[in-house]
Amino acid sequence: MEFLKNQHSSLEEEIIYLKKKKNAVILSHFYQDEEIQDIADFIGDSLDLSRKAQATDADVIVFCGVRFMAEVAKILSPNKTVILPDIRAGCSLEESCRSEEFKKFKDKHPDHMVLSYINCSAEIKALSDIIVTSSNAAKIIGSLPEKQKIIFAPDKHLGGYLNKITKRNMLLWNGTCIVHETFSEKELIKMKIRNEDAKIIAHPECPENILNHADFVGSTSRLLGYISSSPKRKFIVATEPHIIHQMKKNEPNKTFIVAPGNDGSCSCSNCPYMELNTLEKLRDCLFNLSPEININMELILKAKKPLNVMLKLS
Repeated sequence: MEFLKNQHSSLEEEIIYLKKKKNAVILSHFYQDEEIQDIADFIGDSLDLSRKAQATDADVIVFCGVRFMAEVAKILSPNKTVILPDIRAGCSLEESCRSEEFKKFKDKHPDHMVLSYINCSAEIKALSDIIVTSSNAAKIIGSLPEKQKIIFAPDKHLGGYLNKITKRNMLLWNGTCIVHETFSEKELIKMKIRNEDAKIIAHPECPENILNHADFVGSTSRLLGYISSSPKRKFIVATEPHIIHQMKKNEPNKTFIVAPGNDGSCSCSNCPYMELNTLEKLRDCLFNLSPEININMELILKAKKPLNVMLKLS
């Protein structure tokens, strides 16, 4: 490491040097800090990033995101080395749905098909019939017979939103995203009154009382598409605020305001798990090729099956 510091004057230069030396590709989720987004080869949501990495000839995938995202990359590219800058970068949705408890829940409803949101562990994916994303879930649910009973896990807010727009009555696992639960309806209404010309855009992981005020609800990629296609110049954004970095890049002449939390401030909606990843940790994981995501092949095959069903249906 001392050699690197002597040869390269900045963290960014060290990372670029190591990336080339290790034949690595760097992926960054939209919710990562700006400096990580700016050094990444690809920026996007979890599935899109994993599929892009799969298509490269890189030997190493560095996933700047959270653990379940890196697991998806490993499932799709089992012969590549997949590393995560901080192995503690988990996800409240993943942690709310443990495989032992979920299997008991599933076994109580043997006549139900299991649809799991991609924000879950490899073990939950292996217990699922179909994996969905916030972009394709409604389409996939709509393709299933109306009489088909469905368990939806792990996000009850996304599941509730999907029940509403698809007119289904899916049985919902009681999981939530801590980031999207921080937004305050009362403070959002106050903000809208102060910014009457703004459109409210929200991720469907938000609770229903927030989604009820949204002019547009969509996945991260669809939120980005909406702000570019809309003639409006100002937006209140109800999702993790680091996505605004890409919004500003795409639409520098538009204004983006982070939806407020309960105290009226906007800082509480930063994802504490995403923030565990830093440029220093990115450099170190490239140097050490660690922490590495390891999944046994039996689990990879079981988890890949519902992912393949999703790709076929979406």
